[in-house]
Amino acid sequence: MKTKPALLSVLVLAGAINSHIVSAAGTAEVISSDAFTQGSYCHMKFPAIQERTLGTAQPRLKEVGSGDIIDFYGPCSHDPLGKEEVQAQLRDLQRRRARNYMD
Repeated sequence: MKTKPALLSVLVLAGAINSHIVSAAGTAEVISSDAFTQGSYCHMKFPAIQERTLGTAQPRLKEVGSGDIIDFYGPCSHDPLGKEEVQAQLRDLQRRRARNYMD
């Protein structure tokens, strides 16, 4: 009967460690986030999406040290890897390429 409490405590500890790792990974993406109007309007800074992953099903952010930072003003629910952000960065990439290579 002693194994049940020990097993339960191991599972609780594993769950706590796992949730800490997941929350730390989620906060690594957003460099800063300031809410101006409670829950609706925010100023966020996060790394840009890697160009080679923009058109894929799993876009990935660049490293924070790359210096390619997005300065976003908008809804606090904005996802740095969401569909809207991917489309915005694809449009920016197309404009840059057109400006640089269409002269």
